[in-house]
Amino acid sequence: MFTQFIEYLSGVKMTIVSTLCLLVSLAFLIFDISIPFDPIWFTIIISGLPIVYHALKSLFLRRKITSPLLITTAMIAAISIGEIFAAGEVALIMAVGEILEDITVDKAKQGMEQLLKLTPAQARKISSNGDEIVDISQISPNDILRILPGEIIPTDGIIISGSTSVNQANLTGESLPVDKSVNDNVMAGTLNCFGVIEIKVTAVTDTFLQKMISLIQNAQSNKAPTELVIDKLASILVPTSLLVALLTYFITGEVIRAVTVLVVFCPCALVLATPISIISAMTSATKKGILIKSGAALEMMGKVDMFVFDKTGTLTLGNIGITDILSFNDEYSTQNILSITASLEKFSEHPLAKAIIDGANNLNLTISSAQNITVLPGKGIFGKINNKMYYAGNSTLLHDNGIVIATQQMKQLSSFKKQGKTLILIAENDRLIGCIALADTPRSEAKDVIEQLSSLSCNTAILSGDHQSAVLNLATSLGVKNIYANLLPSDKVDTIVSMQKNNSFVCMVGDGINDAASLKIANVGIAMGKLGNDITVDAADIVLIDNNLQLLPKLKLLSIETLRVIKENLTISLLFNLCCISLSVFGLIGPFLGAILHNVSSLVVIFNAAKLSRR
Repeated sequence: MFTQFIEYLSGVKMTIVSTLCLLVSLAFLIFDISIPFDPIWFTIIISGLPIVYHALKSLFLRRKITSPLLITTAMIAAISIGEIFAAGEVALIMAVGEILEDITVDKAKQGMEQLLKLTPAQARKISSNGDEIVDISQISPNDILRILPGEIIPTDGIIISGSTSVNQANLTGESLPVDKSVNDNVMAGTLNCFGVIEIKVTAVTDTFLQKMISLIQNAQSNKAPTELVIDKLASILVPTSLLVALLTYFITGEVIRAVTVLVVFCPCALVLATPISIISAMTSATKKGILIKSGAALEMMGKVDMFVFDKTGTLTLGNIGITDILSFNDEYSTQNILSITASLEKFSEHPLAKAIIDGANNLNLTISSAQNITVLPGKGIFGKINNKMYYAGNSTLLHDNGIVIATQQMKQLSSFKKQGKTLILIAENDRLIGCIALADTPRSEAKDVIEQLSSLSCNTAILSGDHQSAVLNLATSLGVKNIYANLLPSDKVDTIVSMQKNNSFVCMVGDGINDAASLKIANVGIAMGKLGNDITVDAADIVLIDNNLQLLPKLKLLSIETLRVIKENLTISLLFNLCCISLSVFGLIGPFLGAILHNVSSLVVIFNAAKLSRR
């Protein structure tokens, strides 16, 4: 109850009340108006009580000397000699500093609820009575489940019947659905795209998805909070201030000088130096489409020397498009090949089919109606067009139908595969007539961003769950030298930890759920906000609202500038304090004037930090 009361006093509303009370008291002082009760006492109670509480709590429970202890000492000393306005002014400045600090504290959500929602609450269980819809809590290992096309797979399992394509991009980062058949593993939270499959449950409560949740939680706990510079100095400032005050009293015999020393020793400007600089920088970043959740992240960006990128949806657009069309027969042009394939895929919902149809529509090609269409999940599709049988799919589809791929054709196809492209082979009756190659499209600005980061002495790497050839092809085109492919989320985390152990400050940039744990464990995590889901955005320290990678070099420069301004502000406040302490020792200023000078130093710090908001 008392803790809640302290939090209420520390809130914005009560701090505003405290400020109004101080202003009224100041007006009475300026105009020399005598009143029976000075409202500055309300300021002392509202803003001072939380400071006293935190000082005593840290001292007796944590055995730690902090800045609130110095403020408490100064307030008590000022009140004891009747300088109550000085006590209230110091308390209010510290309260404002605490609020500014709270604004910059990282309040990123864990996103655990959204992760759990990826798993359906019910499943279709096969029993002696046929199909039965039951709650997940009623599912056990070795149960048999049936999953229809378009349904989310509810548990980890092994396919025992049927074949399909599974979209597992959220968990692994693979840009295309993965073909699955009997004896292949499937994971909870992934999407069954096409065929009806039956799976034998292998895990219900310890699924791959739930392991990801644990990874994120562990990664979060491994990130130590950034301490304020003033708290690091508190153990020195508190005894030093008391020593200087005591020496001043014993040498001069004037208690007011000693109290003034304590008042001016209060690190008001020091407390404001870091948060006000960070808030100004964060304001500037927000205007450009960068959401920075914590001051610690902004500070850390200045130290980052390794930028690690996810591939799909981050360095690429996440959209599959046609890159090449080959014709192996003079009777068919590349446009004929595309038109035939689009006619077969006309009513398919497969991402590759949609890319082909979009490609045909963009060229205004004729898309005919095919007859006797047969879809073979994981292999392809075939049907008749103008009384000719056409096939569109992978090499397994052609092999099953007795269609031979010539050696020269195989060399050309192998070249595409080495580039990480997905191939759709097109055959007429018993001969291969063409091929369509598809791949994810790189972001137009990606190459320029990599070059700019390199010019800022930052290394770059790609961490992806996609195939080695696809990752290598993209890295080569963008100029990224370090690649890590075929990675599970846990592998990404391990890779980043390894980089950190080699004294690298790592910034992870990603967009998928599979990147959430990596975003947490990295020194700075940046999410692509436009395409990123709630879980990824919550896990990140910084969000690029419009997915504009060109902001990364600017963000790096802003962080460097922010660190420079923070150092300037700390220097200004320390020098100002030193001057005020000297004036106090020689009796040139009293507690009231000392408190006013504190306001001046705080204003200098604020105006110096304000220039960051114009960057």
